[in-house]
Amino acid sequence: MDRPPEPEDPEDREGNADDADGTGKADGTSGRPEGEAASRFAFPSALTVLVAVTIAVWALAFVVPSGSYRRTPDGDPVQGTYHREAAPGDFVHRLGELFLAPVNGLYGVRDPRTGQVATDVAGTLYGSAGVFLFVLAIGAFITVVFATGALDRGIERLAHRLRARGALLIAGVMTVFSLLGTVEGFAEETLGFYGLIVPLMLALGYDRMVATGTIILGAGVGVLASTVNPFATGVASSAADVSLGDGITLRFAMWFLLTGVTIAYVLWYAHRVRVRPERSLVGFLPGDRELAAASAEPPVLTGLHRTVLALVTAVFVFMIFSVIPWSSALTGRADAEPYGWELGWSFAQLAALFLTAAVLVGIVARLGERRLSEVVVRGAADFLAPALTIVLARGVTVIMNNARITDTVLHSIESAVTGSAAALFGVLVFIVNLPLAFLIPSTSGHATLAMPILAPLADFAGVSRSVVVTAWQAASGWMNLWVPTTAVVMGGVSLAKVGYDRYLRFVWPLLAILAVLICGFVAFGAVVT
Repeated sequence: MDRPPEPEDPEDREGNADDADGTGKADGTSGRPEGEAASRFAFPSALTVLVAVTIAVWALAFVVPSGSYRRTPDGDPVQGTYHREAAPGDFVHRLGELFLAPVNGLYGVRDPRTGQVATDVAGTLYGSAGVFLFVLAIGAFITVVFATGALDRGIERLAHRLRARGALLIAGVMTVFSLLGTVEGFAEETLGFYGLIVPLMLALGYDRMVATGTIILGAGVGVLASTVNPFATGVASSAADVSLGDGITLRFAMWFLLTGVTIAYVLWYAHRVRVRPERSLVGFLPGDRELAAASAEPPVLTGLHRTVLALVTAVFVFMIFSVIPWSSALTGRADAEPYGWELGWSFAQLAALFLTAAVLVGIVARLGERRLSEVVVRGAADFLAPALTIVLARGVTVIMNNARITDTVLHSIESAVTGSAAALFGVLVFIVNLPLAFLIPSTSGHATLAMPILAPLADFAGVSRSVVVTAWQAASGWMNLWVPTTAVVMGGVSLAKVGYDRYLRFVWPLLAILAVLICGFVAFGAVVT
């Protein structure tokens, strides 16, 4: 999820936030040993990258020819209708476009007559104000949940209960982390669990790499195969102009298989290390056995904790129900008439849902009016950075739209898509997004920037836009399992005292397996949808 890293102390976890590096975080140095951050190159935050991209795209708009497609009543480009046209405005006008890009990215309105986006015209909302508010709302909700201590305590109790059964412990923790990752982007929160998981794994005869893999890969594969993760699937679906529920069947199957494969891989390595400790990639540090013996039993779950966990589960289940186009999913027809009980919710309703749920959880947990208000405000503030990445990325698309170069970019690759096999198109979308995920490590910023170009390509290739969303998020999630620009990876290996080079040695065979499986899924999805 696009949030900053959690505190290292599992007891100090009231707030959760989002910033702008790895999966959207702003501080790529989090989790490094003290003194190293200043000496290492720090990859720029997503906000900085997007500011640079904004200026670069604005400058390129003077060089790239302007043009446009004829469009359907729904606004989709009609293949083969591209034509050149004069670039709008002089230099001073375009300088104003650069100045107003972030504002237009938030609440710019698109004039249906001219196609231009501005804040003082009548038309339809082009900016990302709806998604912006949604991110703040879910930030408030998640922060309130963590303020109750219920989710942390539940995971700690699960791990301790399974402490005598190593394989079941690994599988159980990874399944929970993956489930949280696929529905709400659970990633940075895992940094608070190393103090618990590492001693448990050492006590069971495993090494520190097993603990690292259990935590990073468990949550990471869930985010990679997000089903309704608001920060990945949600933002990308909004930018692609499709429902959050479109393609959920494919994504669920992908999550189920990839999670199983990832768990099996970690279990294979864990068994090898337990049987032959000398084959460990990291060995054992002095004091590891003493550390394991010091592992204490966490406090029990109270009735209040159980109630909060039940409420959180109900909120996410209801969210999934509310966004799925059930008639299309059950009949297999995209144009099926919606059932009367379908909700068809989008970001406006979901933002209201999570704000209401935040208040409800706070009341049930008896946080009190003052503390609940403080936590809600702090949660929204903590998630301001990813919300701003969405706004900045949308501002880039406004510059491209107003300079009329978006359709020129589409036209430049139209011929490559036309006539190509649908399966190949799905794989290419995955591959193309790999370097983009490295350059723009914020999931929300990457989605908002890339989808306005990638989604229409799906129309040209005769492929569902939901497949593009799935391929994009898989590329972003795959990269964030290993790139050194993520606080989840770098902070995790630091907390576990595992060398990053050793972690790469451990994870690369799994990365290769996952890449092949992802390509197979998106190719299949492109053919059947």
